[in-house]
Amino acid sequence: MINIFEVNETNKMIEQENLDVRTITMGISLLDCADENLEVVNQKIYKKITSYAEKLVSTGKDIETEYGIPIVNKRISITPISLVGGAACKTIEDYVTIAKTLDAAAKEVGVNFIGGYSALVSKGMTPSDELLIRSIPQAMACTDRICSSVVVGSTKTGINMDAVKLMGEIIHDTAELTKENDSLGCAKLVVLCNAPDDNPFMAGAFHGVTEADAIINVGVSGPGVVKKALEAVRGKDFEVLCETIKKTAFKVTRVGQLVAQEASKRLGIPFGIIDLSLAPTPAIGDSVAEILMEIGLEYAGAPGTTAALALLNDQVKKGGVMASSYVGGLSGAFIPVSEDQGMIDAVNAKALTIEKLEAMTCVCSVGLDMIAIPGDTPTSTMSGIIADEMAIGMVNQKTTAVRIIPVIGKGVGETVEFGGLLGYAPIMPVNPYSCEAFVNRGGRIPAPIHSFKN
Repeated sequence: MINIFEVNETNKMIEQENLDVRTITMGISLLDCADENLEVVNQKIYKKITSYAEKLVSTGKDIETEYGIPIVNKRISITPISLVGGAACKTIEDYVTIAKTLDAAAKEVGVNFIGGYSALVSKGMTPSDELLIRSIPQAMACTDRICSSVVVGSTKTGINMDAVKLMGEIIHDTAELTKENDSLGCAKLVVLCNAPDDNPFMAGAFHGVTEADAIINVGVSGPGVVKKALEAVRGKDFEVLCETIKKTAFKVTRVGQLVAQEASKRLGIPFGIIDLSLAPTPAIGDSVAEILMEIGLEYAGAPGTTAALALLNDQVKKGGVMASSYVGGLSGAFIPVSEDQGMIDAVNAKALTIEKLEAMTCVCSVGLDMIAIPGDTPTSTMSGIIADEMAIGMVNQKTTAVRIIPVIGKGVGETVEFGGLLGYAPIMPVNPYSCEAFVNRGGRIPAPIHSFKN
């Protein structure tokens, strides 16, 4: 039972502290859309998405109006397309037709993103997987709402270094084909290790093969709420600090649970999970970096940053997990650069480097996220950055990801504007020394010893 005090408290968090439900994401299985005829595949995909998600956006708006809770995004995740198109797609262009179909379906139902133009290649690539991966640059260039992800490693399988090398090239090609928009295509492309099946957050969302035919996942946010709560306990000891974060995370997650249950009931689709991540936006006061500063750092990136982020991530999970019947996805603190004004300020102050961000990814909820780098960065260097991040995920049994944007025609010291929730970012320097011989070895990095738990 929710009492009037909780209602008033929630209203205050919404009005003054940027609390929102970041996304309702409908997961849809497209496994039954597979066919040897490409035209039939496209017809089935379009029909299934538009029929299942026909009322997703309107239902979200109704819940917003009735409860006064902002729901920023309504999205769709689908079965990794390399699994759906394998029988019908024989060329890169065949896969691009599916991308266009997905984009058209997303526009028809009114969602802002559809995720799942994806391949799962943590141990090896089928011909279908490789075709889809090689089609990504074209798909990103000719669509508006498609998000793409490639899973290249896991704790159980190790790291597919052939796929890692290929993704360095794909990111570069995507940047080139979308350079008229400051290489925006790369902002919708992520490389993952240990990807969860039930992630509602783009660009890494896809509908896992272990999921039901359709589900409703909700991603909540609220960095501003946490920061405001911590202001009231400034200077207190770590016990008080941790309790404050836990209690606040509980309240934020309860809002998501309410929205998820309502959306599930109204759409007649089972509730999947709540992802209780702190996902920042470019809005003033809606920053994970500012939480770290409130904990006691001059800037994100100062000594103590990794410890402060570890504390924050853990307490968010401890508080949120009690507030929902099903918690999943990524759940924790996101540290994207372009989407977090505090992170941008730290980069501009030279307090934060890619190397420090990499250390922070050992304890955050995802990885190197929305980082703009010089457009002339070698593809082998990007593959090396991906390999490092995948190794962190593999060894630590956690999800890690890389979403880097080599901005064609721009270099260190310049700024790139993505707009909306994607924000803007300073171009960050990368290590100039080569890892080409390492990347070119080929094959797989084996799974770590602690993966053997059968």
